[in-house]
Parts: sequence; structure tokens; C-alpha cells
Amino acid sequence: MPFHRPISEEEQPGESNSRSNSRRSGALSSLVKAEQLMQIAFVLPCAMVLGWGAGWCFDHYLHTHWGVAAGLVLGIVAGMVSAIRMAVAAMNPPKDRGPK
Repeated sequence: MPFHRPISEEEQPGESNSRSNSRRSGALSSLVKAEQLMQIAFVLPCAMVLGWGAGWCFDHYLHTHWGVAAGLVLGIVAGMVSAIRMAVAAMNPPKDRGPK
């Protein structure tokens, strides 16, 4: 294997006293947090577009005139509920349960 690099005794997976490991885990947790916040920003527009599309399909196939408005309202409500749930989850991370 051309990229095989044996693990030295200082870099054992079970040890967490290395500064590089703590920096990596800190950077990784920052990226995870940023991804969670970006996901919150995308959920509301996506829910609105899906609601609009469902309402348009409802209008088109059933020949009504109120489906788009109802779909938009339902999409906005669903997006807000989802965004609030995700924001609360991002503010209160789950506690570590420890080993099982």
C-alpha cells in the first residue's frame, strides 16, 4: 500500500491528550455546527417551493384557484416549524450518554 503510515505510540486512537487531536475535533465540531446552521437557512425556502408546487399541481389537475395560496401557507408553516425545531436542537446539543 503506497499510503500506509503506521500509527506511532503517541498517536494511539484511545488517547486524547494530543493537541493535534483536540484541534482537529474542535475544527470538525465547528464545521458540523456551521452545516447545521446552513441547513436551517435552506429549509424554509425549500418548504415554500414544495408547498407552491403541490398547490400548483392541485390547481392544475382539479381546476381550482386557491390551491397555490393554500400550498404556500402550508409550506411556510411547515418550514417555520422545521426551522424552529432545528434551531432549538442546534442550541441544545444532546448530552453524552457515556459508554453503554
